[in-house]
Amino acid sequence: MTEKAYDWIGGARLEEHSRRKHKILREYFAHYLRVRCQLPQQERFRLAVIDGFAGAGRYDDGTAGSPLIFLEGLRDAVTAIDQQRAAQGFAPIAVECLLIFNDHNPDAISQLRGHVAPLQAAIAETMPRLHLRVEYLTEAFEAAYPLMKRLLEQGRYRNVLFNLDQCGHSHVARTTLLDIMRARPSVEIFYTFAIEALVAFLRRADPDQLAAQLKPFGIVPSVGGFDAAMSRNTWLGAAERLVFETFRSCAPYVSPFSINNPEGWRYWLIHFANSYRARQVYNDILHRNSTAQAHFGRSGLDMLAYDPAHEVGALYLFDVAGREGARVQLLDDVPRLIAETGDAIGVGEFYETIYNATPAHTDDIHSAIIENPDIEVITPAGGERRSANAINLGDVLRLKRQASFFPMFLAATTRR
Repeated sequence: MTEKAYDWIGGARLEEHSRRKHKILREYFAHYLRVRCQLPQQERFRLAVIDGFAGAGRYDDGTAGSPLIFLEGLRDAVTAIDQQRAAQGFAPIAVECLLIFNDHNPDAISQLRGHVAPLQAAIAETMPRLHLRVEYLTEAFEAAYPLMKRLLEQGRYRNVLFNLDQCGHSHVARTTLLDIMRARPSVEIFYTFAIEALVAFLRRADPDQLAAQLKPFGIVPSVGGFDAAMSRNTWLGAAERLVFETFRSCAPYVSPFSINNPEGWRYWLIHFANSYRARQVYNDILHRNSTAQAHFGRSGLDMLAYDPAHEVGALYLFDVAGREGARVQLLDDVPRLIAETGDAIGVGEFYETIYNATPAHTDDIHSAIIENPDIEVITPAGGERRSANAINLGDVLRLKRQASFFPMFLAATTRR
């Protein structure tokens, strides 16, 4: 696949897959800021945002690109947070943000400066407690990364978001992704790439692994490309597993979902996180933007366990139909997971266990717990929860003594 660079001077067209991705990014960033600034006693919050392939900031139709999405998100979120704090009788919060915008195209950065300047000036004039420092770099990402890292270390930033929206795949090394995620506990990455570029890389680097990953789905990694396969659900299932296996070592939580595009499963938006809570929020954001991303396989707690030779997979678009199917699987999967640990598991440990392998919404998981006849939710005081909305991190999920599913589990074990 030949990578196509954006023509920022002539006017870059906003593709549908980018539009969907930007909506998710904007909503997630707003939620991220609200959560990080929710403590009443908190008076200050510091973060850094690095846009490694920033572009010029606006597309030919005037739509904001990712750098302006971050700036507008900061402005809008801090305004809303301060209004809420004032209504509750709390002082406004001071927010300090380092923004690093990098693009290897100097013309793109020149245009970006022009788009950022009036917005930055308006924030400085009207929001004195929102402190922005904007740094511009014009390097290939791997060349710019050491300086980005020094700026983060010099400023002692603990809360960091990376947006890495590359044209192909080869611009960000997996070792760099791993270094980013290990450098600090509170870091997240949004990572976009074209699946064809990843396949081309794996064809050269590890053709045996590539063939083994695609074989169960009946897909042969031919030189001619994957155009004919890319609109098939089986391709989505194969590519999703390929993506997960390629990047699973980079972070504890990796969401290997494709951007849902009528033209085929070509572009992937991966979210890397060190905390299950970040993945939990990301899943819920996707459900609020149903059909923006897609998954093929199982929809319960073991989404990549789908075996194309023995099972009929399902397309999960984070929509109403997908959630109905997920609820059915969750009623079976949740008690099964608890039984695999013994007969009880803390809610926090349960979350840590499931969130790298489920596309499910938090509400659907909680409903499957409360509605399940074989599970009880025990509070720290020894009582029992009756409401899905009341489930708390300190609670314990416990199998009832007369659990009805054990014969089913024994039969499943025998079949294996």
